[in-house]
Amino acid sequence: MKIAMVGQFPPHVGGVGVHIHTLSKELVKQGHEVYVITYPHKDIQDIDGIHVIGTKGLNIPGVRGLMFKKNAKKALENLLDKEDIDIIHGHYLFPAGAAAVEVGNKRGIKTYVTAHGSDMFEVYKKQPLMRSTIKNVLKRADCVLAVSNALRHEIIATGVNGISQKTRLSWNSVDVEKFSFHRNNSFKIENNLIDKPIVLFVGNIIKRKNVESLLEAKKIANSDYYLVIVGDGPLFKKLKQKAEDENIRDVIFTGSRDDVDKIIPSCDVLVLPSFSESFGLVLIEALSCGKPVIGSNVGGIIEIITDDVGLLVNPNKVSSIAGAIDKIVNDNQFRLELSSNARERAMKFSKVDIPYDEVKQ
Repeated sequence: MKIAMVGQFPPHVGGVGVHIHTLSKELVKQGHEVYVITYPHKDIQDIDGIHVIGTKGLNIPGVRGLMFKKNAKKALENLLDKEDIDIIHGHYLFPAGAAAVEVGNKRGIKTYVTAHGSDMFEVYKKQPLMRSTIKNVLKRADCVLAVSNALRHEIIATGVNGISQKTRLSWNSVDVEKFSFHRNNSFKIENNLIDKPIVLFVGNIIKRKNVESLLEAKKIANSDYYLVIVGDGPLFKKLKQKAEDENIRDVIFTGSRDDVDKIIPSCDVLVLPSFSESFGLVLIEALSCGKPVIGSNVGGIIEIITDDVGLLVNPNKVSSIAGAIDKIVNDNQFRLELSSNARERAMKFSKVDIPYDEVKQ
């Protein structure tokens, strides 16, 4: 079969891109042909047997989404003129999902959309002007996929006619060969080996990810560790400056990295203190590397972290975050117990499930 995906894809970084890449690789492995239409980037190229199509436009906050909807629709129409596509799959309800359903409905092609989290938890809930648009995408899609039960419940709560019948759970999955404790675990900064425990954050540096609370937790910590923050975003400069101005010691901002699979094995614990999170892909990546995890007691995170692999915290209380970090960093036996269970927990998310009715499993 021929499948057209629409959404974020490498070299763009982020959980949506990882999800599409993982699903696409499995489809190609099974003999299907996959095309991905993604955001503009100077380094767009076909990878792993996947045809990658970059759109035109500028990556400017505020207009990026509207431009991608328009340009993705055009690119998808052009693709359909050349290829006999069987399935269209939009990842993230807007703009990718909107582009997918508009073209899919027009051409009479089965269309799936995947909600990845912030499209519902942030855009739908906090931007009233976008609600009708997102509801329209949910209404017009033939099948709606959610990456966690928490997200599925949020979608059903929209009350769109027939939504509960066509909304399904479709877990994120982890590449347990790529993310492994057998990887090189000598993470270096400026050619110097780090000689203290590493508490790691990986993700976009945006308000929802609550990185500032990690800095506040470091200030009141009763343990001695390096806080390594991997990622970029609109709050990067502000938070890096905060660490310098307030003399918060042993904090390292690496910026965006494409070698996260090599960094995670170096840490002692990974922390995801988000205010909201549909799933938390980086958590299962860390578990796959045999690392204990700390995450907020919200959304899909509670579907990943069990008490034998990590700790749940209140993202609104710095003391809760700091206490969890202290417990794992200071108690070697406890940390080893969590680590010993981590890989097994990750294996629960190792299988890539193909969500299409038309593709036999």
